[in-house]
Amino acid sequence: MQIKDKVFIVTGGSSGLGEGTARMLAAEGAQVVIADMQAEKGEAVAKEIGGAFLKCDVSNEADGQAVVAKATSMGKLMGLVNCAGIAPAEKTVGKSGPHKLDVFTKTIMVNLVGTFNMIRLASDAMAKNDPESTGERGVLISTASVAAYDGQIGQAAYSASKGGVVGMTLPIARDLARNGIRNMTIAPGLFGTPMLFGMPQEVQDSLAASVPFPSRLGTPQDYAKLVKHIVENDMLNGEVIRLDGAVRLAPK
Repeated sequence: MQIKDKVFIVTGGSSGLGEGTARMLAAEGAQVVIADMQAEKGEAVAKEIGGAFLKCDVSNEADGQAVVAKATSMGKLMGLVNCAGIAPAEKTVGKSGPHKLDVFTKTIMVNLVGTFNMIRLASDAMAKNDPESTGERGVLISTASVAAYDGQIGQAAYSASKGGVVGMTLPIARDLARNGIRNMTIAPGLFGTPMLFGMPQEVQDSLAASVPFPSRLGTPQDYAKLVKHIVENDMLNGEVIRLDGAVRLAPK
């Protein structure tokens, strides 16, 4: 699949991995729709890259429908990259009592239900596309995390949500095979994103040093390079790729 002249939706495209992806896709000649809750930043990024911005709660059906409608109005919607997510930290039982149920529920709703909501709506639109020469009608790329496998203390909600993204990767790919739509997931390790940059510098340095090779934090550009390869390599389907420098997270 060629990126040039196609339309892509990037959720969470106002910052971090999503912003890096949106900028890469635009540089490759795509029309990009950024769907995010951060309106001011999202509008600024969209203006810089010549794309469009819609404020979107990915777990809300109407918001997701509006984003897909905007994308299809701009041309041939061929890609969705799900980068929207939240990462609360709370122990199952902490000093103040049990894990707050609303925090767990919200994490599942945004990270897992939101990812599936955007997948189902975008793939429905993509199924109506005329196929490319490869037979493809679209590609879906979601973001899990190494926490789906190596969840740390305080990550029960986050790990559960990302484990769900991992678990639905293959069945969705199988569901959509007859439509010529591929479904892939990237599981990033320790990446330099706004979430991580909110931590003390010594913590950031310690995390970077824990990565076997290269011993650094990943960048949005690293993530975007893998997105580009997945889009262009039509044999990649139904798989989760760890993008982590061989790191395995310790309990804390």
